[in-house]
Amino acid sequence: MSLPNVVWISTHDINPDLGCYSGIWPGAEYALTPNLDRLAAEGARFDLAFASAPVCAPARSAILTGCHPAAIGTMHMRTKAVPPPEVRLLPEIFRRAGYYCTNNSFTDFQVDVPPVVFDECSPTAHWRNRPGADTPFFAMFHGMTTHESQIYLDEESFEQATPNVAAHRRHQTATAPLPPYYPDTEVFRRAWARYADLITEMDQWAGNILGQLEEDGLTGNTLVVFWSDHGKGMPRAKRWATEAGLRVPLLLRWPEVIHPGTVRTDPVQTMDLAPTMLQAAGLDVPAHMHGKPLLEPDGSFKDRPNDYIFGGRDRMDESEDTSRTVRDSQYRYVRNFHPDRSPMPHIDYPDHTATWSELRRLRGEEARQLACGEQPSLLSDLQRSLVAASKPAEELYDLKHDPHEARNLAHEPRQAETLHRLRAALQAWQNDIHDLGMMPEQQLLDSWRPHGQAPVTAAPTLSVTAEGVAANCATPGASIGWTSLPKQAEVPRRLMDRVTGSPAEDGRIWNLYTAPVVPNEGTSLRFKAWRLGFAPSDESTAEATMAGLRTGTKHQ
Repeated sequence: MSLPNVVWISTHDINPDLGCYSGIWPGAEYALTPNLDRLAAEGARFDLAFASAPVCAPARSAILTGCHPAAIGTMHMRTKAVPPPEVRLLPEIFRRAGYYCTNNSFTDFQVDVPPVVFDECSPTAHWRNRPGADTPFFAMFHGMTTHESQIYLDEESFEQATPNVAAHRRHQTATAPLPPYYPDTEVFRRAWARYADLITEMDQWAGNILGQLEEDGLTGNTLVVFWSDHGKGMPRAKRWATEAGLRVPLLLRWPEVIHPGTVRTDPVQTMDLAPTMLQAAGLDVPAHMHGKPLLEPDGSFKDRPNDYIFGGRDRMDESEDTSRTVRDSQYRYVRNFHPDRSPMPHIDYPDHTATWSELRRLRGEEARQLACGEQPSLLSDLQRSLVAASKPAEELYDLKHDPHEARNLAHEPRQAETLHRLRAALQAWQNDIHDLGMMPEQQLLDSWRPHGQAPVTAAPTLSVTAEGVAANCATPGASIGWTSLPKQAEVPRRLMDRVTGSPAEDGRIWNLYTAPVVPNEGTSLRFKAWRLGFAPSDESTAEATMAGLRTGTKHQ
């Protein structure tokens, strides 16, 4: 059997609010998602899938590395981590194995992405650009349609953002299935209806990609994965280590391998995707990955690959906090290491959104009720807990009977055994991964970049062999790229590209070095090395002349 192609279709900031999750996730029946419902029917739906973090950059770092963020230093939102040298971004592993790897085009993996990771990382990146019809590909498509920012657009901009949602398909605010931790106000109903409209728009986008696979005759040998980075972009979901913050949709389709209509109810995590894709392609799964392959070598599903699912919340932009959580098939335990801090602290970005502002407004109104000697009456106890000044040190929820985590069971005697078991599991996990979130962030930064200076990757050393120019790098964990194109002026990166770590552009495509390279006579080869978290190396050159090969180093 030929190598399978892999297509990832991912979106931002949604829970399993797809029609195919009706009856599985509260309120999923509200959604209109025919394309993703069909994808689920043609493959496998995971009913208990979780992100490793409730915010995009840490969550994506886990997906792209197969490693827990707290183990490799990618847990703070945002940072530029220096992971251990064995850590690689998944597409680079596929590229090394001969796959054509593309990303269209969001990165945000908590590191600066070296240009050797993808063959193309741009808004036009597509499997259709691969060099030959027989070249296997790993194509990633990251849509921004459902990002929290889109919920709060003005009317005209929202209409422009949802052109494929006809008037009769718009979700009505009156039927919005608000969970009990949100006040039933027009602000929240409108936000929920818009959230669902954006999911419908995203479904059309996903359907277009699936349609292109079919047009190209590639459906039969392509493993398609649909996932969200974490939960919805509203309070007590995104940025919270809660069920709504971490529970995500996960769909896999692989014709002739995964039986249509498969439903998996064992707990899995999006971090498991990296080893799963490698297993599916017949590639070795690196021992350092914490994720577990969801598939056996024969393509069948593993039974209970995870006993527990772990996650956490760390610094969110300017707000510092630390929580860790563990989930089994029924219960969620949360350990809040700073119970004296509000669960909804001031964070500049979301504090400007309508739902965050609405909660703060209502709590302010309640303060005025108190000032007048009245009982506060605008929020329930559960809703008020979101904007409280503190939070419990420990939380325990029975998700089977309490899907909205409304009743904390941590102090109930009959749950003492469950509390002890999950508390012990969480502590053992933290010890096992050497949880870096327990370290003051400045201390971690100083260990990565003493005196604020990033370590520099060593320039490749070149040697002439019978097979061509061989390259090595003395920096552990470095990857080497080569090109025959002359250096051009580097395009200055926009602030957001720097924040999300998009590859720097210097007008050249860098091939990933895997074997000695033979230059054409009269040409020069340039070699450069990158190590995640380090500054890139100087360039080393090899020039082909009538007299033979000549090597050297060009300082940047």
